[in-house]
Amino acid sequence: MHKNKGISLLFTFLGGIVLLFILAPLAGLLIHSSPSELAETMRDKEVGNSIALTLWASMLATIVFAFFAIPLSYILARNEFKGKQLVLGIIDLPIVIPHSAAGIALLTVISQQGVIGKAGNIFGMEFAGHTSGIVLAMAFVSLPFLINAARDGFSAVPERLEKAALNLGASPIKVFFMISLPLAWRSVLSGLIMMFARGMSEFGAVVIVAYHPMITPVMIYERFGAFGLKYARPVALIFIAVCLVFFILLRFLSKPKNDA
Repeated sequence: MHKNKGISLLFTFLGGIVLLFILAPLAGLLIHSSPSELAETMRDKEVGNSIALTLWASMLATIVFAFFAIPLSYILARNEFKGKQLVLGIIDLPIVIPHSAAGIALLTVISQQGVIGKAGNIFGMEFAGHTSGIVLAMAFVSLPFLINAARDGFSAVPERLEKAALNLGASPIKVFFMISLPLAWRSVLSGLIMMFARGMSEFGAVVIVAYHPMITPVMIYERFGAFGLKYARPVALIFIAVCLVFFILLRFLSKPKNDA
């Protein structure tokens, strides 16, 4: 009993150090940002427009690519095939490669000379240096979070329920929307939230694909490089606060009602 208490105290202490490590920089931002600096930054239309663009682009990336990622997640959860591990490795690539390299790779195909860029030109669309390029960059680095979370959710759905519905005459598409997706929705929603959160925090890939229009992570970097810590700090604090509000709100919406 005493041994269990001792290890519990040790683990609590070690966990407290981790929490302190996370909270200390955020607390430092708050302590060193004066109310007047925050008020002035909040009145800055450039900052407001940048935050709105960041949230909108990340939300658009999440919604658009969810239509492709969720079916892929279901296929990966329900099927075994040659090369599956290779596919899973490809999906995880944006997580493990440097995001500046991801931006270079993406720019290669969406620039005027790239495959996607040339296809876009046919329809009068441009990607590099445009909001559409920001959306693609955010989606590129954040898609693995949605795919992996949704795949885990579909894997947890008992296959016997799907087979029973098929035996009763339901079509595969009806089984997916009436059984598989409703039972896995919490994991899917968690993946959507993580994709949205990861997208709006992206810097490395976006700054290469589209420096302008300027999303907030790029603006923070620019103000730090041009004017120093004093001018970058209020923008960073406000953006972190906005991100926290959205993240907490989305998590609250996904919380089971019986846990409320």
